[in-house]
Amino acid sequence: MTTKFVRIAAVIISLSLFALAQAGQPAATPAAEPDAPSAAAAAALKATGTKVGTINIEQAIFSSNEGQRDFQALSKKFEPKQNELKNAADEIDSLKKQLNAQQDKLNDEARDKALKQIESKQKSFDRASQDAQEDFQGQQGEIGNRILTKMAPLIVKYATDNGYGMILDTSQQWPRGPVIWYGPAVDITQPVVEAYNVQSGVPAPPKPAAGAVTKPVPTTGTPGTKPAAPATKPPATTPPKQ
Repeated sequence: MTTKFVRIAAVIISLSLFALAQAGQPAATPAAEPDAPSAAAAAALKATGTKVGTINIEQAIFSSNEGQRDFQALSKKFEPKQNELKNAADEIDSLKKQLNAQQDKLNDEARDKALKQIESKQKSFDRASQDAQEDFQGQQGEIGNRILTKMAPLIVKYATDNGYGMILDTSQQWPRGPVIWYGPAVDITQPVVEAYNVQSGVPAPPKPAAGAVTKPVPTTGTPGTKPAAPATKPPATTPPKQ
């Protein structure tokens, strides 16, 4: 999901640069529509800032009041499915333990029947878990893309107003991302989030209760959090030898 956000962020921010450069210019005779990325690059060349800053796009999206509110609603929506998957995982684990405990007392036919039952339930669980995770991530992506579309122009404006000539995304840790190291002094994530909260008018949502499902998990190597997908995997056990 991070890579997808990075690609979308680049396109949206480029278009925002183009729109910012066009703002205030006198109307001209209609001509062929310029290529957006090329026009955005030309607009970037007009920037007078010289500072280099960083922003964690994922953190900015999901730590905003709107992002927290909408992700908590999504997590709540998936609670029944998460509980269903947990129950299925517990059932499979219980069947495996029963088979391991009783295998010396079972004949070949009974053991094969038990193994087939476990395999069938495991396949059904794997399919349901994969479908739920893809559905969750898809809806999570929709939330992120919607917020990013509104946040990108604000990022551009904040950067130009504060003398930045370049902003790098730190959502991915190097070498997957472009930034090897950065200090907190150049990070604009928090001020952008604060400005976006004012712009959106969405109040800070209540914090989820302790132990709530799909709690955010720490993002490796970067400050902040990103959401976890709702998937529950039963512990593996070694099937009895036949």
